Amino acid sequence: MGDLGNSTVDFHPKKPGMDKGGHEGDFGVTVEELCSLMELRGPEALQKIQENYTDTETLCHRLKTSPADGLSDNPADLEKRRQVFGMNFIPPKKPKTFLQLVWEALQDVTLIILEIAAIISLGLSFYQPPGGDSEACGNVSAGAEDEGEAEAGWIEGAAILLSVLCVVLVTAFNDWSKEKQFRGLQSRIEQEQRFAVVRNGTVIQIPVAEMVVGDIAQVKYGDLLPADGVLIQGNDLKIDESSLTGESDHVHKSIAKDPMLLSGTHVMEGSGKMLVTAVGVNSQTGIIFTLLGAGEVEEEKKDCKKAKKQDEAVAMEMQPLKSAEGGEVEEKEKKKSSVAKKEKSVLQGKLTKLAVQIGKAGLVMSAITVIILMLYFVIETFVVQGVVWLTECTPIYVQYFVKFFIIGVTVLVVAVPEGLPLAVTISLAYSVKKMMKDNNLVRHLDACETMGNATAICSDKTGTLTTNRMTVVQIYIGDQLFRNIPRPDQINPKTLELITSAIAVNCAYTSKIIAADKEGGLPKQVGNKTECALLGLVLDLKQEYQAVREQIPEEKLYKVYTFNSVRKSMSTVIQMPDGSFRLYSKGASEILLKKCSFVLGRDGEARAFRPRDKDEMVKKVIEPMACEGLRTICIAYREFPADPMPDWDNETDIVSNLICITVVGIEDPVRAEVPEAIRKCQRAGITVRMVTGDNINTARAIAAKCGIIHPGDDFLCMEGKDFNRRIRNEKGEIEQERIDKIWPKLRVLARSSPTDKHTLVKGIIDSTIVEQRQVVAVTGDGTNDGPALKKADVGFAMGIAGTDVAKEASDIILTDDNFSSIVKAVMWGRNVYDSISKFLQFQLTVNVVAVIVAFTGACITQDSPLKAVQMLWVNLIMDTFASLALATEPPTEALLLRKPYGRNNPLISRTMMKNILGHAVFQLIIIFTLLFVGEKIFDIDSGRNAPLHSPPSEHYTIIFNTFVLMQLFNEINARKIHGERNVFDGIFSNPIFCSIVLGTFAIQIVIVQFGGKPFSCSPLNVEQWLWCLFVGMGELVWGQVIASVPNHQLKFLKEAGHGSAPDMIMDEDLAEDEEEIDHAERELRRGQILWFRGLNRIQTQMEVVSTFKRSGSFQGAARRRSSVLSQLHDVTNNSTPSHVVLSTANATGAPGNPGGESFP
Repeated sequence: MGDLGNSTVDFHPKKPGMDKGGHEGDFGVTVEELCSLMELRGPEALQKIQENYTDTETLCHRLKTSPADGLSDNPADLEKRRQVFGMNFIPPKKPKTFLQLVWEALQDVTLIILEIAAIISLGLSFYQPPGGDSEACGNVSAGAEDEGEAEAGWIEGAAILLSVLCVVLVTAFNDWSKEKQFRGLQSRIEQEQRFAVVRNGTVIQIPVAEMVVGDIAQVKYGDLLPADGVLIQGNDLKIDESSLTGESDHVHKSIAKDPMLLSGTHVMEGSGKMLVTAVGVNSQTGIIFTLLGAGEVEEEKKDCKKAKKQDEAVAMEMQPLKSAEGGEVEEKEKKKSSVAKKEKSVLQGKLTKLAVQIGKAGLVMSAITVIILMLYFVIETFVVQGVVWLTECTPIYVQYFVKFFIIGVTVLVVAVPEGLPLAVTISLAYSVKKMMKDNNLVRHLDACETMGNATAICSDKTGTLTTNRMTVVQIYIGDQLFRNIPRPDQINPKTLELITSAIAVNCAYTSKIIAADKEGGLPKQVGNKTECALLGLVLDLKQEYQAVREQIPEEKLYKVYTFNSVRKSMSTVIQMPDGSFRLYSKGASEILLKKCSFVLGRDGEARAFRPRDKDEMVKKVIEPMACEGLRTICIAYREFPADPMPDWDNETDIVSNLICITVVGIEDPVRAEVPEAIRKCQRAGITVRMVTGDNINTARAIAAKCGIIHPGDDFLCMEGKDFNRRIRNEKGEIEQERIDKIWPKLRVLARSSPTDKHTLVKGIIDSTIVEQRQVVAVTGDGTNDGPALKKADVGFAMGIAGTDVAKEASDIILTDDNFSSIVKAVMWGRNVYDSISKFLQFQLTVNVVAVIVAFTGACITQDSPLKAVQMLWVNLIMDTFASLALATEPPTEALLLRKPYGRNNPLISRTMMKNILGHAVFQLIIIFTLLFVGEKIFDIDSGRNAPLHSPPSEHYTIIFNTFVLMQLFNEINARKIHGERNVFDGIFSNPIFCSIVLGTFAIQIVIVQFGGKPFSCSPLNVEQWLWCLFVGMGELVWGQVIASVPNHQLKFLKEAGHGSAPDMIMDEDLAEDEEEIDHAERELRRGQILWFRGLNRIQTQMEVVSTFKRSGSFQGAARRRSSVLSQLHDVTNNSTPSHVVLSTANATGAPGNPGGESFP
């Protein structure tokens, strides 16, 4: 390590003459200088630092900060820094205004047709044939003149325009509130990210937005860097810069070679400290965002642009954006905005398809209606009555045709269920909002609904199933096994001193134990929990680890081999006062014991540690501990002479021939609520599997405590090695058939690497041995869980223990790291599905009835019994209000009592089909009875065959009123879709539903009594109202009748709304598709074309997966595609294709190993 920034200096006042004048806010350096510095990499950057500032320390002075103590917490100073250097915040794109949303809602084709028709109707209604000639036009317009109502002809046109406006405003408002919710969600996700900085010499966690230039930030494994900076101290630091450069290899950062750290990159291994030099729009990520026009931040950017011009020559090769792909990046980002809208989930795919089919049927019906009406009119007028067509009468005839056309369009409006997509969005948005309260922070909308179909959950152990509060409970030291922590006098003093130093120095300095907040509380563990347990052991032995750390500060550590999933151990080298070296090592006991050649005896002296001693230790110490569910950790050390200097890069030689000091057993108790949550999952038809880095005995013990495995069941517990051996053929390739033999019974996978996790998830998803494709949810917290989280149908990241990398790859963040929150997610997911089905059942009943009534009415009486404006009102209740009312039903525990629906399950089950047809029959009988004999029943004038512009009749008003009231009561029936009897069950737990039903009823009264001409209503008396209500309530009784008909007698009822029919997709096409998806991330250009080509394809395929029996997880692919485009980190150029990621995943490291998963 270069010693450049390693020797910490005290904070000196600014040296005179350092400020070259013209520097902003009396800092010794300007924004432009820092900007141009951050565009350099490697040697050029070092050269620039030397030329301008001599070293990083001077740069710290110029920025008035101290490498050891960081900034002071002085608010004035922080504010000044924000003004001079900017805030660490990238302004988001401006949201669409309400007017823009209104304009978008107006683009709806059916609405446009209606508007045009209404305008024509308006124009024509003002035309009067010249003179008293109206007789000449046949008795066509006679009735109208008598009433003196001709001047009211414009009202219908105006009313249609008004109702269109209503529909548009409601749609726009829904979109607007949805947008608002997502913004809230986004900001919540952003607030979640915090970062460790040094202020006043203490390390504190602050929200990323509060970081300023000059902060000293602590960088560790798994971090997503929030700002640009210069490394001032580092241990074995490796960074994944693929999000900026597209290079998949990890870049080794050190003070001597390449100290530049960039925002938006991921720390894959090691730790260190950096001086923040650029934040917000001036950081590398900010510059990219500005180029892509994320925010209106042009003014602030000018500073950096000046700097760039001076440095163009050097920056040309170095700055990622100025590469040839620059244009491509922007282009991609443009595509990204259009892509975001297209991210359709399985459910939305099914619904869109259903809506299109219904729409087509509606179109045919409306066309036939118009044709029949026109033919009838023409034949009646010109053939039967023999009227001659006169020029001055043309407008009157045209007016008739327009009227027919409007009737046709209204049939279409009612037939097209535009409320379907709306219902999904409302339901998902509502669920997402409520899931926040259940500790689920949803990042991708469709994850919520996919969760309802989940059939398998692969869960981590540490922190998810267990409390992640670790304590050492047993210790083997000096040839003795202590079942409780011994007193200090029971241990040899020399050994005690060694164990204290070994733990204090060889744990990340970010891990520490802080006194409890309140009296009698447990002390707070900060940092990696396994390391905290060891530090707790030091305190229990009445020793002080902080004293050792003060003696040997982090800067003096000679070399650190940080923790990662391959090593499964961590080692630190320090230089002793006499110049010799000592290595401390800790790690998984069975791995580290293999490297030990000596062991400390009771007298504190090392003695030979032979293979048979090792076997005995494993049998007598390690296995008993593991069987009690403890994870075992070995602590060892080794001395090296100063001369000859050891070869520190040859890790295998260095970490060998160790002297074992002790083996400890660490307990991590199972969370109290987990066994119950797992029982719920199993009852709901979801298999829970535990995938852990722990030793197999520990894993099995914990799995039994959680209820994942039960004695006497037929299950498998395997280790990663064993699993790998059994799934690979002779050539070492993974074979799906081999995985299929294992996964159905596999419950525990121990000692697994991240690659094993990914292999298992992929194997389950791709499996074809069960008729329904498995839907897999995965939890993960470490950086190396990224590939598995992305591959799974739903990835859960831990909000507390999770690294930023894991959160980036996930779909849902568990804010409390608790397994029982996953069960809540399942419940919400199933609820979304049910809400949509309820809405469908209601909507389709109305559609069927309204279309048939309008169609037959028009054919038999030459006029639709339901007028255009009335139809629009019905459409508004059905579509918009009902989708709100039915999509916001809260979930109940009962949802967890049934098996998952499966991906290819039809949306409309047989029970629903029975309900839809049953209610439609009831409503049609009532309406036709009223239409043809209503005037006799109520003793009123018949409204049939009324001439153009005649006043509204009571007869047709009663039909309209009865129709709407039947829908209202049927909306209550629609609350249950599985044939339950009690439709009122839990109705008051949903205030939205109650208020919508009552509100609709109130508006209906107003429309009927005071709607008059625009709504074609004439006021009804109390008796007529009571009859309408009585018939409406008949719906509830009829609902009970339908529920009594057993389904198995209705074999002829088809289910509807399946996934698509299996398209004949050729094998090579499929293969090509899988291959394309793999490379989509690598080749942007192709990725974009793929999006548009593949969208329709994916939809078809996702739903037909089981049909072609060779399913390449399309949803994962779809998700991967969308995430490629939707995550900033993949914006520039490319991320590695997944097969490459896997091979490098083994190398990904973990000094702090936040999940602690890979320790035994």
